[in-house]
Amino acid sequence: MSTIENKQKTFLDRFLDFIEKAGNKLPDPAMLFFLLMLLTWVFSALLSPIDFGAVDPRSGAELRVQNLLTGTQFASFLANMTSVFINFPPLGVVLLAMLGVGVAEHSGFINAGLKFLLGVTPKMLLTPILVLVAIVSHTAADAGYVLVIPLGGVIFYAAGRHPLAGIAAAFAGVSGGFSANFIPSSIDPLIQSFTQSAARILDPEILLNPLNNIIFTGLSSVIVIAVVWYLTDRVIEPRLNKNVKVDDNLVDIPTMENLNSREKKSFWIAFATMFVFLIILILWAIPSDSALRDPDGEITSFGAPLMKSIVPLIFILFWIPGLVYGFSSGTYKSMKDMVQSMSKAMGSMAYYIVMAFFCALFIDAFGKSNIGALTALKGANFLQALDLPAQITIVGIVLLTAFVNLLVGSASAKWALISPIFVPMLMQLGISPDLTQAAYRVGDSVSNIITPLLPYFPLIVVFCQRYVKSTGIGTLVSIMIPYSITLLVCWTLFLLLYWTIGIPLGLQSTYDYLMVVP
Repeated sequence: MSTIENKQKTFLDRFLDFIEKAGNKLPDPAMLFFLLMLLTWVFSALLSPIDFGAVDPRSGAELRVQNLLTGTQFASFLANMTSVFINFPPLGVVLLAMLGVGVAEHSGFINAGLKFLLGVTPKMLLTPILVLVAIVSHTAADAGYVLVIPLGGVIFYAAGRHPLAGIAAAFAGVSGGFSANFIPSSIDPLIQSFTQSAARILDPEILLNPLNNIIFTGLSSVIVIAVVWYLTDRVIEPRLNKNVKVDDNLVDIPTMENLNSREKKSFWIAFATMFVFLIILILWAIPSDSALRDPDGEITSFGAPLMKSIVPLIFILFWIPGLVYGFSSGTYKSMKDMVQSMSKAMGSMAYYIVMAFFCALFIDAFGKSNIGALTALKGANFLQALDLPAQITIVGIVLLTAFVNLLVGSASAKWALISPIFVPMLMQLGISPDLTQAAYRVGDSVSNIITPLLPYFPLIVVFCQRYVKSTGIGTLVSIMIPYSITLLVCWTLFLLLYWTIGIPLGLQSTYDYLMVVP
């Protein structure tokens, strides 16, 4: 690159170029996770003799770094290696969903649906509609990662836009906007349960509504859509068009030729089949004694069979219409063609499976070492010791959570660890648990998209490599950093403004907490 071209680049371009080049000089992602696991072992051995004076608020026991290089720990590592890999949360989700999506894709059903969608959606609204769908996908657990994000690339490519911009926009909506949703989901009562338990340290009688943040998270979706829309169309995609060339001769990617009459007819037959399936599912779930509900009659709780069946339902929701479209359009001549479609889908996941193996081992080791938990606890204690004004403390909670999120990916595990510190601390300052939880949820979302510790991060790299084979962790991180930083700033300011105006955070929620003196 000439000196003149380099001078024309903005500071942001030069910074992101540096991140991309530095990141892509790292080893192959699979080997990177292997090396990180080895480093975790070494640091666990070095830090284990040190007494950090930390107490785990979840159990009341001393929190120390666990040495993973002892004979007992290494024997446990070997004995549990198979189960750690097989039970890696995203693995089954991804593979089962992709079996159904593979049939829908290779039969031509998804291709036909995208052509119809692009035909009725104004090109300028393609990005916000994609982000909106990504946000709504939170309702179906992790469905957005395996369904919406790859479709973001397909939709943008079919519309003549850069496919990595579509993947980035969908990823920002699904993961960066994780706490932005106007539809209740199982994550709401899960997070609330930890908040309430922490609040009862000071007030044993306090009760919080499971939807105590639903109005804030719903209005937050507007902020997320606006930020992601602007960045995608004005910053990310222009940079990708200039610096990242899409590979030539891509295969199995939908194109924009018009559907013929048989394909149109087949699409509507398959779509009607999907619609009928959804109606049957809804009618099954409506009765209060439905088998899809938990023993208390709840439909959205983690214990409800419907919530546990989201991924199998995604499989069926795409497998059956894909099958119908395949035979109706003539793409499939026999069931053998359908099996080959599923085999192709699994073939495309081979590299992801290899990465998932090493990623699972690393995340398991990092969790067992307690290094991440100790970091979170020390950070929370430091913030408490500063004794800052309420508004600054709320911002501090957002920032600390965003940082800890780079090390401890699970939203529930992280909140279970630090909520017993944050919630009572702010209650003593007169700040309600509802507001503290809202601050946590902002920080918990914005850094998801830049941490390779996110279990689905390797999968997003694989989705990008479908269009640009040279995509590495550095490429993806450099694409997502503008989203992460901008969402952090804008969403935090939105929370402060929201608090100042006094809009309700959710159902039966408050901003202030009045200490009850016996």
